[in-house]
Amino acid sequence: MSVADPLTTLRALVLRDVALQDALGEVENFAVFAERTAEAARAGGAAIDAETVRSLLYTTFQPPLIDGFTPGPGWLPAEVTEVDGRAAITWLRFGRRRLDESFYDDSLVRRRFLPFNRLFGVRTALSDLEAWTAALPAPEPAGLIFHMSRCGSTLTAQMLAASPANVVLSEAAPLNAVTRRGDLDDGAKVALLRAMAAALGQARNGESRLFLKLDCWHSRDLPLFRRAFPDTPWVFLYREPIEVMVSQTRRRGVQMVPSLVPPATFGVDLPDGVPDDDYCARVLAAVCEGAMRHYPIGGGRLVNYRQLPEALFTEILPHFGVTPSDVEARAMRAAAIRDAKAPEQAFTPDGPDKRQAATPALRAICERRLDPVYRRLEAMRAEQP
Repeated sequence: MSVADPLTTLRALVLRDVALQDALGEVENFAVFAERTAEAARAGGAAIDAETVRSLLYTTFQPPLIDGFTPGPGWLPAEVTEVDGRAAITWLRFGRRRLDESFYDDSLVRRRFLPFNRLFGVRTALSDLEAWTAALPAPEPAGLIFHMSRCGSTLTAQMLAASPANVVLSEAAPLNAVTRRGDLDDGAKVALLRAMAAALGQARNGESRLFLKLDCWHSRDLPLFRRAFPDTPWVFLYREPIEVMVSQTRRRGVQMVPSLVPPATFGVDLPDGVPDDDYCARVLAAVCEGAMRHYPIGGGRLVNYRQLPEALFTEILPHFGVTPSDVEARAMRAAAIRDAKAPEQAFTPDGPDKRQAATPALRAICERRLDPVYRRLEAMRAEQP
């Protein structure tokens, strides 16, 4: 029997049995998983022992592309790739595990290396997604969060995620994959964006609300998101430019790496190929300008970082039409005292430190590229009802 034979047998056995997926999906210990999987195989008439399962766990496999497979409850899209010339979704099983990490990628890292997902992750055609999600128990998004970056959007998402009634998708790459597809017109993107949000935002624990925190460059895609979710309100978070720029000089975000996010995404160029501080400022300006340009289409609210965390209760949730219970509000306030990107640490305000750390050269770049944009945002915010 070849190595592939027991794996194919196991996949055929497990992928058709939701109860078996539930029994194996949360096992973290490889040895325990191997024993239980071998037991399930024997019960299903397959002569596969625990040692064979253990060897499979330490062999690298690409998830197979399976036609006709319908991911059961608790399977979420991990990424969109090209397989044999067609777009495909890689699915991982999350079961009832809540998305409470700072970013969706963090959740993926934890789930990707579970024994179950090492053996049973699958891929399906992207074109099948709309039909599959038609009957999913996924709420319509209650709010969309756009942001400048390094401006409190992760804090906002973490506070929202503190309520068990909420599903919060924080910068989920499969959503971005839909917006970036060049082979689809806007109508097809709208339909696929809705389907992807439904797949990612499944109510797996009785949740009643879904919030999408998007990548910073999606402010330039606001009309697309408004077409996909016309009744969903949105906010745009921003911050004093010099504080954002200092943060970017200390640790560049992916949007500042042209090989990861092309300059054309922001409508800017990079003639010498060097993403210096001026390039970072132009990217941030383009993000803010996207929100300002599309603000008149309606449904939006501008929120300055300095208003957080209280703005979640005074500005954001009221704008989203959400009144949290007392229990939810307490959980959200408790989340606010932790560092949003490192929840094991207490939050420490860093605005004064960043302003003090700014060099004259960096201040000059901010004054030229970002300060006018920031003043316009502040003026627009002041005019909000």
